[in-house]
Amino acid sequence: MSARDSERVLITIEGGIAIVTLNRPEKYNGLDMPMFEAITRAAKTLKKDRSVRAIILNGAGDAFCSGLDVKTGRRISNLAQGVGYLWRDVPAPVIAVTHGYCFGGGFQIALGADFRFSTADCEFSIMESKWGLIPDMSLTVTLRELVPIDLAKELTMTARRFDGTEAKAMGLVSRISDDPMAEAMNFARELAERSPDAVAASKLLFNRTWNATDKTALDWETKLQKKVLGRANQRIAVAR
Repeated sequence: MSARDSERVLITIEGGIAIVTLNRPEKYNGLDMPMFEAITRAAKTLKKDRSVRAIILNGAGDAFCSGLDVKTGRRISNLAQGVGYLWRDVPAPVIAVTHGYCFGGGFQIALGADFRFSTADCEFSIMESKWGLIPDMSLTVTLRELVPIDLAKELTMTARRFDGTEAKAMGLVSRISDDPMAEAMNFARELAERSPDAVAASKLLFNRTWNATDKTALDWETKLQKKVLGRANQRIAVAR
C-alpha cells in the first residue's frame, strides 16, 4: 500500500473527541479498496480506545462521500458492510457531518453513525439501483430504524436525489445547520462531559432493542443497568 493509500482516512483526537476524516477529496471521497480498508481500520482502532468519548465522521473537500468509485471499486460484501456497520459497534457515539454529496455507500456509512448533522443543500441518494445493484453496506439494518418500509423501498428503487432539508423531514438527518461541523463539535463536547459508561450503554441499549420484543428490551435494560450502577463513572456523575 502506498503512503497515499494509507492517508485515505485521517484521525485526530483531542479532549476525548476523535475527528475521522475521509481524505480523498479529489475523488469526492469515493470508495475504492484502500478507502474501504482505511475506514475499517479506523473504526476498529477507535472501538478499542476507551479514552474516546465521541467521534465526528466527516469528509475532506467538497463532499462527504460520493459512494463507490465505479472505476476502481470492487464489491466485497463483508468489507463493504463493515464500513457502515462497524460504527454501531464502537462504544462512543458517532456523529456523521455531511455536505456536498452523500451518495450510495457514503450514505450507508452516514446511516451507520448514531447522528447525522448536515447542510441543507447536501445531496443524498441511495444510488445503487442506478448501477443495477441493491444497497449492501448494512442499509437494511440502519434504514429500517429511521423510515417506514414504503419510503425505504421508494428511495432504493428510484435512486432519486434529495437535499438535506427533505432528509431531515424524512427522519434521515438529525440536525440541519449552516455549519454542521461546529454544531457537531458542540454536541460532542456535551457528550464528552457525561459518564462514558452511561453513554456507551445507552447506545448499546437502543441498538440491541429498537426492533426487539418487549421481553428482550426489558432484559437488556436490566443487564446494562447492572453494568453501570455503582461504578466509578456513575459515582462521578452523581457527585457532579
